[in-house]
Amino acid sequence: MLQTLPNEFCSNMAWFKRKTQGILTSRDEQIDVPEGQWEKCPECSHILHRRELAEHARVCPKCGHHFPMTSLDYFRLIFDEGRFTLHDQHLTSADPLEFVDRKPYTVRLEEARRQTGLNEAAQRATGTVGGHRISAAALDFRFIGGSMGSVVGEIVARAIKTAYTERIPLLIISQSGGARMMEGILSLMQMAKTAALLTRLDEARLPYISLMTNPTTGGVTASFAMLGDINLAEPGALIGFAGPRVIRQAVGQDLPPGFQSAEFLREHGFLDDIVDRRQLRRYLIHLLDLLLESGAPLPETPSAS
Repeated sequence: MLQTLPNEFCSNMAWFKRKTQGILTSRDEQIDVPEGQWEKCPECSHILHRRELAEHARVCPKCGHHFPMTSLDYFRLIFDEGRFTLHDQHLTSADPLEFVDRKPYTVRLEEARRQTGLNEAAQRATGTVGGHRISAAALDFRFIGGSMGSVVGEIVARAIKTAYTERIPLLIISQSGGARMMEGILSLMQMAKTAALLTRLDEARLPYISLMTNPTTGGVTASFAMLGDINLAEPGALIGFAGPRVIRQAVGQDLPPGFQSAEFLREHGFLDDIVDRRQLRRYLIHLLDLLLESGAPLPETPSAS
């Protein structure tokens, strides 16, 4: 049987009801957080604001995970006062094979240029690091996976030639999926081209520092990336030639866990050191001081035969 609640109880219940609307906030008055301003660390799930991440050289301050970084950001990080001179920005890839897979190669190039603001996957710069003038090249994974086509090979080659002609150290920062299949044999030729020029640099006794970042694979690893007088890598970087499945099929046995990590390679003698990006500039300055004997002139470059 339905019973009526006492009047005094109903009056007490009114205390729990909102008689007027609460604080109203229009959509225009809301604080909007711009999209892309936050990034989640894939290692520790720490949420980082882009400004905080930039202040730490795109390294997670909580766990040390190294986020990807662009070629130009590497230059800003290592060069004195972030100042450097860019070269060969006018070079662009052609399509000599008229290559088409899911889309024409020309379309892929145009999309990469639009998305990155770069003409190619490699950038070349000169400047000073700790007062030492160097020639540097850096690959950018955003541009078709940092793959090495004819133009990337040419930019790296010109960086080597500048080091040779000016008798200054060479630094190459690698970040690549390997040779660019859309250019076929023309891409593979860049491996021999860059390796041959590095031989001339070695004969001239000019130092070459190679820094491998995540990932450095394929034909880039098999050519200039592993030919440094000093081979460095960032923590946790994936470094290798072929993928684990291909290697397993070739050798017919299981592979050690993490065998393509920077830590494994250093342990087995393929790398000289692993450098935290936050310490990279200081590390390079110290290294150049040692290599150049605190400003002593480099030996004269022998004339080409």
